[in-house]
Amino acid sequence: MRASLTRRACAVALLVTSTLAPAVAVAAQPGGNERQSERAAVQARLLGEKIVPHKLDFQGTTVGGFSGVDRNRCTGEYVFLSDDRSQLQPARFYTARLDVDAAGVHAVDFTGTHSLLQPDGSSYPSPSLGDGKAVDPEEIRVDPRTCDYWWAQEGDRPKAVGAGPVIQPSIQFAGPTGDYLGRLPLPSNYEITMEERGPRRNQAIEAITFGSNGRVVTSAVEGPLLQDGPVPDLENGALVRVTRQTRDGRVLGQFAYPIEKIFAPSDPTSPWGPDTGVPSLLAFPDNPHRYLVLERTWVAGSGYKIRLYDATTRGATDVQARESLAGQPVVAMRKKLVADFDTLGLSTVDNTEGMTWGPELPSGERSLILVSDDNFVSDAVTQIIALAIR
Repeated sequence: MRASLTRRACAVALLVTSTLAPAVAVAAQPGGNERQSERAAVQARLLGEKIVPHKLDFQGTTVGGFSGVDRNRCTGEYVFLSDDRSQLQPARFYTARLDVDAAGVHAVDFTGTHSLLQPDGSSYPSPSLGDGKAVDPEEIRVDPRTCDYWWAQEGDRPKAVGAGPVIQPSIQFAGPTGDYLGRLPLPSNYEITMEERGPRRNQAIEAITFGSNGRVVTSAVEGPLLQDGPVPDLENGALVRVTRQTRDGRVLGQFAYPIEKIFAPSDPTSPWGPDTGVPSLLAFPDNPHRYLVLERTWVAGSGYKIRLYDATTRGATDVQARESLAGQPVVAMRKKLVADFDTLGLSTVDNTEGMTWGPELPSGERSLILVSDDNFVSDAVTQIIALAIR
């Protein structure tokens, strides 16, 4: 989702009971056969951070808008996805080498950039052309089997009927230089329709991750589907859908993830309302049901609230056959707070959108690399953060 118009951050709770879902059942606590890895509390601490110069020029492109990041095991490099909708330069990704260790983030060296290409080999056009072919890149993952790139884009729901073309969200595959390789079939309720169903405008797919050694692809929509009820407010949270699929698109299950209510009232003089949702999730390597989930909220006058959660689909209701979650009893995904970014000691808490596992540390902890989306505006930053996860 683009925060240049509606900036955001993130806040959360364990299980949300909202007006749209007045009876969210609490999942049973883990029994004796629950995996020890899922019972153990996850902790996080800050290793360090690095701020990339604003609007850095690299190979004739403007660095910024980073909404996704992943590590390529085949090259040792990281890939960063820009959410520039071909308005500055063609939609693209960057590769970089990061010098990260237990002492912090020492260097970020960009090594390449490539345009994401359409099936005919051309780059994606700007939305201003109005031809219905534009994309809104939001997440990128490296295929653990092939090291090709899988990337998600939100598409576009027009503000009103006839105000522009509907562009459907998608998860596409690209080669190492951006060549189009195909796409993943998505659940039918991810489709944007003009019958007030499907994802809201700028709240479609922002999060994808591989699990089970590449056999499972999990995605999440950023906010509640239109048919699932209203967005969070000061009193109520909401439920967003998380979907587990095979590599060929077969749905294995769909679950409700609870996002928090808005953490503070908006500045009444601002034209922008609060904005909250799930911009990224990341599968645990040793548990197919367990995920790190990033939540982000932005409130005018209060700024960003970013929180990281340890969540599980184990015991949650499979909602793939439910037309609506509004007013329905649902056992939501359970989650535990891992980190509130306000308490990490960062130089600033900004629009964090992407995360990936980094290398293991001598302490036995696993590093976690996160990146913020500066939306190419001067009052935001491209911030690369390294955490240690125990």
